[in-house]
Amino acid sequence: MTENKYVAFLVAAEGIEQAELTEPWEAVEKAGWTPVLLSPASGEVQAYNHLDPADTFQVDRAVADAQPQDYAALVLPGGVANGDQLRTDSGAVAFTRSFLDSGKPVAAICHAIWTLVEADAVRGRELTSWPSLQTDVRNAGGEWVDREVVVDGNLVTSRKPDDLPAFNDALLGLLGQDAQ
Repeated sequence: MTENKYVAFLVAAEGIEQAELTEPWEAVEKAGWTPVLLSPASGEVQAYNHLDPADTFQVDRAVADAQPQDYAALVLPGGVANGDQLRTDSGAVAFTRSFLDSGKPVAAICHAIWTLVEADAVRGRELTSWPSLQTDVRNAGGEWVDREVVVDGNLVTSRKPDDLPAFNDALLGLLGQDAQ
């Protein structure tokens, strides 16, 4: 367990699946951790309920100004546009890669797996995602499985919003549950 009480949530400017941001956020907060919203740019990000615009959220820090050592874990919420945009941002991809290399927990759900693929972080790992990404995972050297949550070392993955309870439990398990 780390002494750091901050958990990074990394998202693009828009297209975030709102439940995949807010439910893990609430889970880590309830366990005593402090979530921090990172994005490639400062300002606000736009979440969605599937394809319908939902709430906006204030970015706490640009990912270029964040250091993995300042956080106990990294959460990558899903959303098709979110995952697609995030994987094209070299700073977000590098941050994700360095987080995985550090051995600290990384939790990705749904289309967020694209950022892991881009970071060359799925090779030799078992994981899950939204089903349409299974070919991407396999082409990147990962083993895709259809389960609500998969934990492979420091990596937690899930498929969709319905999997959030299992996703949150697995993330908190890797964090050692409660912040101390």
